[in-house]
Amino acid sequence: MLRPATLVFLLPLLLLAGCPLGGADPAEGLALRREAEGKAIGGACRHAGRAIEDCFALNKRADKAALFAGWREMNDYMRENKIDAVVPQAPTPTEVAAKADEPALADPAARPASKPAKTKKQDS
Repeated sequence: MLRPATLVFLLPLLLLAGCPLGGADPAEGLALRREAEGKAIGGACRHAGRAIEDCFALNKRADKAALFAGWREMNDYMRENKIDAVVPQAPTPTEVAAKADEPALADPAARPASKPAKTKKQDS
């Protein structure tokens, strides 16, 4: 007969013996993850009012079939529920780059006053 202490250690091992700890197939899990990510990106593109071609151009590494499936599902959902596309509030990357190229505070009146030069105090 087994001791109770040995049984406490062996029971979890026996229960976990049939479970694959690392997953059945890592490649299968990766493929499912890539498909889910592609669908999410496609749905977000449609919700933001982007054309499918723009979505493909912006997400070159994503699976195009998954992107299209997500875009189409979101399109159907938005039509059924009469949901309008959400216009992005943040500036586009091209707008940000254009602002960075502009000279800062070109108007001299808008420039902050420079600090006065330090002068030595003269003792009288």
